[in-house]
Amino acid sequence: MSRWRITGGRVIDPAAGVDRITDLYLADGLVVALDTAPDGFEAERELDVTGQVVCPGLVDLSACLREPGHEHKASIASEAAAAAASGVTTLCCPPDTDPVIDTPAVADLITHRAAGVGLVRVHPLGALTQGLGGERLSEMAALKAAGCAGVTNLLHPIRDTQLLRHALAYAATFDLTVFLHPDEPWLRASGCVHEGEVSARLGLTGIPAVAETIGVARDLALVAHTGVRAHFCRLSTAAAVRLVAAARAEGLPVTADVSAHQLHLTEIDVSDYDSLCHVLPPLRTQRDRDALRAAVADGTVDAICSDHQPHEAEAKLAPLAETEPGISALETLLPLALRLVDDGLLDLPTALARLTCGPAAVLGGTAGTLHPGRAADICIFAPDRPWQVDPARLRSRGRNTPFAGWEFAPRVTHTLLGGELVFRLDAPA
Repeated sequence: MSRWRITGGRVIDPAAGVDRITDLYLADGLVVALDTAPDGFEAERELDVTGQVVCPGLVDLSACLREPGHEHKASIASEAAAAAASGVTTLCCPPDTDPVIDTPAVADLITHRAAGVGLVRVHPLGALTQGLGGERLSEMAALKAAGCAGVTNLLHPIRDTQLLRHALAYAATFDLTVFLHPDEPWLRASGCVHEGEVSARLGLTGIPAVAETIGVARDLALVAHTGVRAHFCRLSTAAAVRLVAAARAEGLPVTADVSAHQLHLTEIDVSDYDSLCHVLPPLRTQRDRDALRAAVADGTVDAICSDHQPHEAEAKLAPLAETEPGISALETLLPLALRLVDDGLLDLPTALARLTCGPAAVLGGTAGTLHPGRAADICIFAPDRPWQVDPARLRSRGRNTPFAGWEFAPRVTHTLLGGELVFRLDAPA
């Protein structure tokens, strides 16, 4: 492994409270020092990044890789390349593969293939119930032993609240984090957009905000009862944010994330039946969006995630209600988060905290920091290198983005994983 000296950059490590222009030294795949080289250190490679920002590699709590089972949409190799180009060095993949990640064998398959690609660290999430069917508990201890970062049932309903109670208690026994997608499935039903004026005008079945808040309230009651460590995924409503904030104030072991697109888009963006804005949970009102932004700023929301869901073109070509939900979002994660800085809502270290140490703390690992002795997983970006989103030029196999034509200033120029350069912007694709 190369010994690096990275010079001239603004090093920001929110976990350590570091924000200054300084040098960074790497050896044997680890960060070995900031500011001054260790005694006897001789760099084999030097990288001058004057005028750029050097931060921990981004940690994404939700990125679908589609493999195994859905390779017509994407693959581990294609999405790992997109992650590397986005400064993401650690990601969680949800368990809705085919077969579902409900056995150690499937978890091992994914981690083995990701390690073979070598561009990003992949942590699978295991299924809370077998086959995500909501009827029988999965073997959570075995899934944890296989390296699963937590367990979840995504938006697949567990109809029996008693079973959910036992599932959370079982997860608590093995010190597993449960990733909860708050939802009341009978209220969500076949809805595809937020229930409100826009859905009524378009004649589309809506999903009321209360479908999320009822789910949050129920899950919080069970978290209090079982003591499980819970992470609330993809919050989309102001009411849900208030419930989570109150639970945290009471000392419940809960964290939360929000999708980057929910911080910028609203139900208005669906007004022309744009299937690229078909997401679950749906885009909500401007008041909800502003509440989510405030929650990111005050720390109620710990992490901003991509909620990356690459699709083949045909998946978005039917009438909106019949299309598959989701956005190809890895490559817009950092610029969308940093647009909150441009909007004056966050300072740069806080924005980066929601992409690094915040999600890393949810996983409970050692990622998300440049502290000496930790893995040299590093994102370097130019804060003022303008570019425009062109779906045809995305590295992801999924070109389904509603941000086509948007102009951003920050752009990732280098990504290092374990001290090895896995992406350089000006290198041949």
